[in-house]
Amino acid sequence: MPGAVSRDRRRFLTAGAAVLGAAASAQLWLPTSARAAETPLPDGVFTLGVASGDPLPDGVVLWTRLAPDPLNGGGMPDRTVSVQWEIAEDGRFRKPVRRGTAQARPEYGHSVHVDVRGLRPGRVYWYRFRAEGQLSPTGRTRTAPHPSSSGGSLRVALASCQNWQNGYFTPYADMLGQDPDVVLFVGDYIYESTPSATAVRRHEGSGEPYTLVQYRNRHAQYRTDPHLAAMHANAPWVVTFDDHEVDNDFAGEIPQDPAKQTHEAFVARLTAAYQAYYEHMPVRATSIPNGPHIQMYRRLDFGRLARLNVLDTRQFRSDQATSQEGAKDPSLTMLGAGQKEWLLHGLHHSPTRWNLIASQIMMAETDLQVGEGKLWYYDAWDGYQAERNALMGEFANVRNPVVMTGDRHLTMISDLKKDFADPDSDVVGAEFVGTSISSGGDQDQAAFHAQWDPRMPDNPHWKFIDAHRGYHLFDIRRDGIDAQVRVPETVLKPEAASSTLARLRVEAGKPGVRLV
Repeated sequence: MPGAVSRDRRRFLTAGAAVLGAAASAQLWLPTSARAAETPLPDGVFTLGVASGDPLPDGVVLWTRLAPDPLNGGGMPDRTVSVQWEIAEDGRFRKPVRRGTAQARPEYGHSVHVDVRGLRPGRVYWYRFRAEGQLSPTGRTRTAPHPSSSGGSLRVALASCQNWQNGYFTPYADMLGQDPDVVLFVGDYIYESTPSATAVRRHEGSGEPYTLVQYRNRHAQYRTDPHLAAMHANAPWVVTFDDHEVDNDFAGEIPQDPAKQTHEAFVARLTAAYQAYYEHMPVRATSIPNGPHIQMYRRLDFGRLARLNVLDTRQFRSDQATSQEGAKDPSLTMLGAGQKEWLLHGLHHSPTRWNLIASQIMMAETDLQVGEGKLWYYDAWDGYQAERNALMGEFANVRNPVVMTGDRHLTMISDLKKDFADPDSDVVGAEFVGTSISSGGDQDQAAFHAQWDPRMPDNPHWKFIDAHRGYHLFDIRRDGIDAQVRVPETVLKPEAASSTLARLRVEAGKPGVRLV
């Protein structure tokens, strides 16, 4: 990532990788006799399950966290634990391909991140962990296609915004049956809100998380959802965060309520939130936080079919505008100079057919004003007009750009315009704003359409809007992308049937999206 990681940062990350990773060449399980004199592990250390992420042609990250008492700090003894891992070509592990040992350290919440290499491209693998005689659930994962592979297809599930208190994570049960190659999660994995006595499911704790232990407990609670755990164990995930993993609507090191959180206090909160986030996500050692900073923007290629550029639209942004004039300020940035340069370089030099951008917040314009004039949603890209408009100009010279977004708790599927101020300007791409997994609960559809349908004429680039919960499913091939909006009947029950609410199509070489 050009300009993304300094030399000193690389030294830190290399050291972290050595501590937390595991040599793929190790061949034997370590005996437990060496630990016999130490405090034995409690039962149930694998209550948070297993996960994998960030697939490469020759590798993937394997994750688990030892936590027998997940909602109370984890419940582990204060010592390092050797965790054996194994990956195989079959679910019964009769064809093992790699084994090794990783160290689950208390300073990282006894989480384990194994960056396995030496795998074959485009293959399904099974994996598991063992800690002092206890065996984890089995996970399944996939590697990315060979870099020169130009055919085939890629199935991607887009998810975001899973509020524990608003409903069950029911959409994942349907997602599991659709068997995506990769799950793209674009933000709001947890919510930092206080527990509510009237919620469908109550948040743990007694208030918002601020400390590392509190963020660990909140992440752990979310990980206990059975549908989420099953989906993590079935496919690799590519994740990034938005605001609720830390604090609602924060920008850089500026909290939502600076009058109530001093800069020093918020930096401590960022430090705790980012570390807990790393500890619970299947990401590489390049994402080990450095205090209140974490490296999350990165790029993954899936052969010559698709390039996925994962953005970080929180850490480097200017504080939000508060007026129409402020939103036009050319000095405001969403990405920061380094990330913007990295993104444009990756788009303009991409060898792939499709160029996907994972953006936590909506890129297409949302004009909230019915009739004359404009009223924008400042926390989204509308609040950073100059940078967004410049990016749309760049998209005009990028092959098949498609943006995949979350945040809004709505499905909003749009054409991306070179100039949103001119409805007749060129279409330069497509954007899929995925709805939420559970945030917002079951919405009143009639009320939604009464509120939003009158705004459709002021936003002619919108092709489809809806307020059901669920996720989006994409089948990506060389000639086009076929998308489905998948929705459950309800998220107020753990189990519910799901269906396809809408089908859309993006044709290669023809910017924009259409309903099928």
